[in-house]
Order: sequence, then structure tokens, then C-alpha cells
Amino acid sequence: MSRLRIHTKSTAQTTVEQLYKELERRITASPPGLCPVDMASAFLTLCHAQSCGKCVPCRVGLGTLSDLLEDVLDGHASMETISLIERTAQVIADTADCAIGFTAAQMVLTGIRGFRDDYEEHILRGRCLGNLQQPVPCVALCPAGVDIPGYIALVAEGRYADAVRLIRKDNPFPTACALVCEHPCEARCRRNMVDNAVNIRGMKLAAVDNAGDVPVPERAESTGKRVAIIGGGPSGLSAAYYLQLMGHQTTVYEMHKHLGGMLYYGIPSYRLPRERLDADINAILSTGVEVELNTTIGNGEGQVSISELREKYDAVYISIGAHTDKKVGLPGEDARGVLSAVELLGSLADGHPIDLSGKEVAVIGGGNVAMDATRSAIRLGAKKVSVVYRRRQADMTALEEEILSAVAEGAEILELHAPKGIETNEAGEVTALIAEPKIISLVGRDGRPAPAKSEEADVRIPCQVVIVAIGQGIETEALEGVVPIKRGVIAAENWSAIEDAPGVFAGGDCVTGPATAIRAIAAGKVAAANIDQYLGFDHIISTDVEIPAPRMHNSPPCGRINVKERSAAERKGDWQCVELPLTDQEIAQESGRCLRCDHFGYGIFKGGRETKW
Repeated sequence: MSRLRIHTKSTAQTTVEQLYKELERRITASPPGLCPVDMASAFLTLCHAQSCGKCVPCRVGLGTLSDLLEDVLDGHASMETISLIERTAQVIADTADCAIGFTAAQMVLTGIRGFRDDYEEHILRGRCLGNLQQPVPCVALCPAGVDIPGYIALVAEGRYADAVRLIRKDNPFPTACALVCEHPCEARCRRNMVDNAVNIRGMKLAAVDNAGDVPVPERAESTGKRVAIIGGGPSGLSAAYYLQLMGHQTTVYEMHKHLGGMLYYGIPSYRLPRERLDADINAILSTGVEVELNTTIGNGEGQVSISELREKYDAVYISIGAHTDKKVGLPGEDARGVLSAVELLGSLADGHPIDLSGKEVAVIGGGNVAMDATRSAIRLGAKKVSVVYRRRQADMTALEEEILSAVAEGAEILELHAPKGIETNEAGEVTALIAEPKIISLVGRDGRPAPAKSEEADVRIPCQVVIVAIGQGIETEALEGVVPIKRGVIAAENWSAIEDAPGVFAGGDCVTGPATAIRAIAAGKVAAANIDQYLGFDHIISTDVEIPAPRMHNSPPCGRINVKERSAAERKGDWQCVELPLTDQEIAQESGRCLRCDHFGYGIFKGGRETKW
């Protein structure tokens, strides 16, 4: 009779696995500004250690590549070394037997071709372009450059109003961003080296929830200059706010009856309650911004032309948002019952909700707008809501928490289903969405596996309403012939000026295409600085808020505090805010997790905390 042996992990194996986890944390928390040559060398050494040694390209080649990279870092290389690295890496990529070898070589090739200047700087001048000037990761990854460690420290001290003042120095929408920002700042938080990123958005939410009414700073002395701003969304209002603080008088021209742009017309009130958004807008208007609502730009009767504004004002900032829907190009797309997400969400904002009671709804798309449309359809009484997406759920561009919340509220995710056509009845009404099953395939240039044709038969998804949420476009008809238009957006320089149109600037979605609110806010902030310089000034936005000194305490691993939501069964039946306030205990624990990178390590704020334009 044979005996069954049970093998348990050895201490060595457990230790190695722990080391791998620590390495993964380091990679996750690697900040912008790292030397690409040094990074390539470190990863190559790790890959070489994994080699089984059976094939020469991997066993010998990776070692040779590692030596060549060390020569570059040590100042022993010549320009010929770069060519030698490329040739060696290409041979390994073409001949290595397994993924350990050819992926490592491909990584070196990608790095040397993408960062050739860094290699040349090491060889010719013996220095790194990064020059040890690594920024604080969270601040560097915030498009608006908000002083994140500063306001978290203020929250930790219970100085919530001061935290809001500090945020407003770089972002005049603290409340809106506390509720809907996609928090890119958390991606490289150094706390990842210990356990998990600090809940930065949650700390901002704690600040605005507890600060009360915080007055805006006093304006600088009037300059006598006037600026017209076309578009009252986050970018236009941000530019207006900072220009007002600098002493310039601004007038915002908005085509809708309410300010806020896509913050108002594109984000449902259960995520961003209207009274919370209005608090930010009213604070901006309190600086003296003048507003012209229900005003369109163009050359028609009752419209205002850009040339007219250019004559009347010293500068013009164009910040129209992405309010037009994109067609998906499906047969039957013009049938009754086919809506765009822009139309659905816009009708909600204007107080004219579309009744979906008892209807089956199919939503096409996988971004945040698709999730907003999905969750809104549930609240509008839909019997069933299916999200139809041609890739995997893991490949959706929507925030994971938005996807999970939609599923919790009853939505069905049909991944790997590509919409193929819309079935209608004799009356021209939608009866079903026809989808083609897909199989996941090769990774594309965007880093995501692409869907490929499947052998499965088409799927019929019964529905009476189809909501298309595949992106928005810019309405440029009124701008054509006035400003240059390329690929559907305004062609503006990186610093927001428009070539051949002195005094005219542009930024936000109309330049970048549809983007996040924080990117639009950042564009408005940059435009304000550039307009200020164009007008002959050099104002600096600063604050007298004193940042608390860091506390000297241990930072043991600690779980991350997440913002809780009301139960799905309760929240899906109303339009009230789904998120719950953090408790004092939660705020104290989470704010204490910040490692204060503004005082310790690379990125320390040595030169003060003035706004960097």
C-alpha cells in the first residue's frame, strides 16, 4: 500500500515569495522621475537571476546586456555602446527559447528607444537627466498639482477649513473632486511600499464634509483687463477663478441654463449632488465672475461671435466641453429607443428624466459614462440593465468601484460581446440588440488584449432601449475658420495659446478630447497663468496656510480605510448621494497613514509651496 505524502512550503520558498511581494510593492510605488537606465539595469538583473541556463541567449546574453548597462551607468561606455546594446537585445529577443529571455530583451529595447536621450546623457556628460529631482509622487500625478501631503496633514490636525484653502490654491472644485475625481494621485503613492495607497480622495472628502463655509481669498488690485471665457465647465470656471484672484475681470459665456459643464450635465446627482456642486460654483462666482447663460457662440442671429469677443475683451479663453454624442455605426441605430448617454444624463440634469419603467435596457460601452448611464437607468425604473462590452470586464476603462457598484445595484455585465446591430419591429421601435461573441486575443499597442472573432453564434439581447456610451465629441462648427481645428479638436499649443490668433487661448476637452474633470481644471489653471502673462503680468497664487510639521512615529502596515456606500437595495431607488461621510476615527487613522513625502525622501518641498504654473 503506497503512502501519500503532503508537501508543505519550505521556509526558503516562503521567504522568496515574501521578497517577490515586497518587490511588487516597490514597483507599484515607483514614482515619476526615476532614471530609465537604472531601472532597466535593475530589472535585467532580476530577469537574469530567473534564467534556467539552458539556452545561450538567455544565460549569456542577459548577463552581457547587464554588463553593458552597468558600463553606461558607471561612465565606461561610448556612443557605440548604445548600438551594441540594441543589437544584443534584438538577437536575444529573436532567439531566446522562453519568455524569461525574450521579454527581458524586449524591455531593454523599449527603454533604449524611448529614452535614448537619457542613455546619451550618461555617456556624454556622466549624469542622469532626472538629476535626483524626483517629485512627490502624489503631487506629480495630480494634473492640477495640488499639495496633497499638505492638506492630509491639515486634515489629521482637524484643520478642515485650512485644508480646503490649501486645495483651492490649485483646484477651485474641492467638493466636486472629493466626490468624483478619478484620483490618479493614488497610483504611485509611496505608502504602497508598506501596504496600500492612502485614500487621498477620501481625505479630501473629509475636509469638505467638515470645513463648513470657507471664504475665497481676497482679489488682487484690479488690473483693468477683461477676459471672455467661452464655456462654463470646470476648465472655464477654473480659469475665471484664478484670473479674478489676479485682478482681471472675467465674463463666462455658457450655452446652457446652468453652469458646471459635464460636472452638471454628465454626472448624476447620486454621485455629485447638485447642492454640493453649486457650493463650489458659488465660491468661484463670489470672486466677481460675470456670467451670461443661454448664450451660444457663432455668427447667427442672437449668437456671439469670437471676433466680437476679441474686440470687446483683452483676451479670450475657449473651454467648450465634449457635449455631443458619438455614433456607434450599427444598423438600426436611428430606431426609436436608441439614446446616447449624453442625452440620457443631460435630460436628468435639466429636470426632464426619461421614463424607463419596466423596460429592458442595453448599454453599449465600458467607461465611467457607461456606468453612470447604467446606474441612472436602474434608478429610472428599468426592469433589467445589461452592459454590453466587446472586451473583458477587467479591460473596462471605468473605475473598478463604479463597475462593482453597478453590479451590486443589479446591472448585468456582458463582457466579450461586440454590438452588431439593433433589431426593430414594424413600428421602428427597438426590440433587441444583436451582439457578436468575442474571444480575447493578442495584446495591442494600448497594452490591452484585443477581442477577436469567436466561433460562437450571434446573441440576441432582448431590450426596448439601447443607450450608446462610447464617447463624446466636440461641437466645432462655430469655431471653424476662426481657430485651427485638427482631428475634431482645437489645435492649441501646450501652453494653451492658439497660433495665428493673438490673445485667443483654448484648453480642456476642446483641445484634448474628452478627459477627466481634474484635467480640465488643470487646463483652466494653466490657461489663467498664460493669459496673465500675455496681459503683461506675473501674478503668483499663494496661501498663508501653515502646514503642520510631520509627526515622528512608526508606520506599521495598516489597512486602508475606504469610503462606505449606502446599501445597494436602498440607494438604487433614489438619487441621493451614495457615499457616506467618514467618521472621526476613520479620518484620524487614514490621515495618519500618510508618509509625508513632502518632508522625507526624494521630492521634499525645499523651495516653498507656491503654485508651480
